[in-house]
Amino acid sequence: MDSQKEALQRIISTLANKNDEIQNFIDTLNQTLKGVQENSSSVLSELDEEFDSLYSILDEVKERMISSIKQERAQKSQELQSQLSQCNNALENSEELLEFATRSLDIKESEEFSKAARQIKDRVTMASAFRLSLRPKVSDNMTHLMVDFSQERKMLQALKFLPVPKAPEIDPVECLVADNAVTVAWRMPEEDRKIDHFILEYRKTNFDGLPRVKDERCWELVDHIKGTEHTLSGLKFDSKYMNFRVRACNKAVAGEYSDPVTLETKALNFVLDNSSSHVNLRVEDSCVEWDPTGGKGQESKIKGKENKSSIHVTSLKKPTRSGTPSPKRTSVGSRPPAVRGSRDRFTGESYTVLGDTAIESGQHYWEVKAQKDCKSYSVGVAYKTLGKFDQLGKTNTSWCVHVNNWLQNTFAAKHNNKVKALDVAVPEKMGVFCDFDGGQLSFYDANSKQLLYSFKTKFTQPVLPGFMVWCGGLSLSTGMQVPSAVRTLQKSENGMTGSASSLNNVTQ
Repeated sequence: MDSQKEALQRIISTLANKNDEIQNFIDTLNQTLKGVQENSSSVLSELDEEFDSLYSILDEVKERMISSIKQERAQKSQELQSQLSQCNNALENSEELLEFATRSLDIKESEEFSKAARQIKDRVTMASAFRLSLRPKVSDNMTHLMVDFSQERKMLQALKFLPVPKAPEIDPVECLVADNAVTVAWRMPEEDRKIDHFILEYRKTNFDGLPRVKDERCWELVDHIKGTEHTLSGLKFDSKYMNFRVRACNKAVAGEYSDPVTLETKALNFVLDNSSSHVNLRVEDSCVEWDPTGGKGQESKIKGKENKSSIHVTSLKKPTRSGTPSPKRTSVGSRPPAVRGSRDRFTGESYTVLGDTAIESGQHYWEVKAQKDCKSYSVGVAYKTLGKFDQLGKTNTSWCVHVNNWLQNTFAAKHNNKVKALDVAVPEKMGVFCDFDGGQLSFYDANSKQLLYSFKTKFTQPVLPGFMVWCGGLSLSTGMQVPSAVRTLQKSENGMTGSASSLNNVTQ
């Protein structure tokens, strides 16, 4: 009976997953169908605009050519009319002189004949007919204004749709996820010299496999990428995965998207557990500040949390079969009595607040920055069983580094009520590296990645990020991968720095 129920449960789970896949595919088909209608209307409109533009250009060219012909005709006509007028005047004068010369032949008187001959000679010398060019100033040839559009007609007849760039292919092997940056690399299936640039789109998701149409964040876009790879840096990895897709663009049109690629972007994400912090701490998700008034401004918010039917904390479980740690929410009832969700979780001088995510496996990293005027604070990890009066580093269930800027300036590592002074400068921002399986807790200068101190131990219980602050405040950065520089330093420095065992010989 039990085995049949288990088999049926597996079948139900398989069917549910398959139904989810089919529904996702139906959503994709509906979206694609809608896109076909919208995009076809869009390209028809663009085609009309392009042909109207061509018609307009042809009309402009025709008007310009007609104008050129008319101007040429007017210019030549004016030149020829002017020359014709000059010739007519010259001919008229020449005919008059000819008639005068002919009459002079009939003069009998010698002296009068000589006088007439001299006049005729002078007039002939000055006559315009003898200075006039008898060649037309311009030709009637207009062949230089003729056209032959046979090639252009062939070009117009060869008009066709612009070849759309083919979809690029993202190469997952060449993609790199490191240091809260993602480098995406792709290639074209074949060479295309008309490609002008690429567009990269990405979005965060908690689903592996193909991107989903519904219940997803919007795609974010990076435009005008000239090469075939791009690096997105400064990301916060607050989702399990990121989807990526690329399209190529020429001067006029963008091609199809590449097949989407999903890359894993796992990192430790947690917030400060406001419901169980010391009453003198004012706590938001990623910042905590000492409040001598007792945090009265948040009482209504806190009571609202306490009145919920259940309060959840995140626990990073050991890797599943897929090898990916899966955050799991557990109710307060499953937690030890010492960590009830209430504002008396810590009291007295234990100005402590813990993270809401328990670390049970893997390597994790987060960063902490103190306010400039903060007088005293501690950063580290602790077991869930840390007592309500316990201060970080003063029990065998907590490990931390402590900064004291009150009365005297000290910087020390603490564990089990033992202290080791650190002969290094307190960094502006501190990085915390926790290797649960390797039993190592290290502190770094977050900017230079200089190692400040390392604890070596064996964690026997899940640990929670822990923070103590007095007269000041801390801000927290999570969703960060372990930096490459820290991984490298861990390999080279492992076993060479101070450890928890060295604190056993140093009294407080």
